[in-house]
Amino acid sequence: MRRLHEPFRIIRANLRAYLAMNAIVFGLFFIGVAAALVFPDLHTAQTASLEEDGTADLVGILLGNVWLFGLTILAVNVLTVALPMILLPSMVVPFAGIVLFSYKAFTFGVVLAPVDATMAKILIPHSVTILIEFQAYILVMLAAHVLGRAWLRPATVGADSRRQAYVHGLKQVGWLSLPALALFVIGALYEAFELVYLVPRLVAG
Repeated sequence: MRRLHEPFRIIRANLRAYLAMNAIVFGLFFIGVAAALVFPDLHTAQTASLEEDGTADLVGILLGNVWLFGLTILAVNVLTVALPMILLPSMVVPFAGIVLFSYKAFTFGVVLAPVDATMAKILIPHSVTILIEFQAYILVMLAAHVLGRAWLRPATVGADSRRQAYVHGLKQVGWLSLPALALFVIGALYEAFELVYLVPRLVAG
């Protein structure tokens, strides 16, 4: 039962920081959307970079297998964003991952902006993906915050040294990673289903 209660206890204890992470992520996302609508070249440049790095081609290949697509989305979200962009940098420089992902949230807004009728239709089902996956990222950002605060201010967690506080922070990172991973799995499965079955019908119809 502790596995169910401990992450929520940590969130409640850091509710102000959790709400701040929500404001940062969603705020920068909508700023990115607005920027793309005002300056369409931003959207064009971002989508062109996805084609150049092979992301668009990979999506096209995986559309035929919803389960493999979902697994790939999960791997991308966890192994190329959550870990290397948010958690690992924050284990070296306190709060570094929060800054890095803040910029990523802005670029998400630029890429997903409803610059035309097709993108507007895609956003109808994809808004659910955004909500689920952003909450997962926000939990990882909260974990980075909890670790950084404990590391810089050991007294806040009742530790006698920075090393002891760092270990305490890592334990909280582990607890918060559980619901974050669950959301990443749910988000990946929904996104795969959405892109394989829902989006093509919306765009075609």
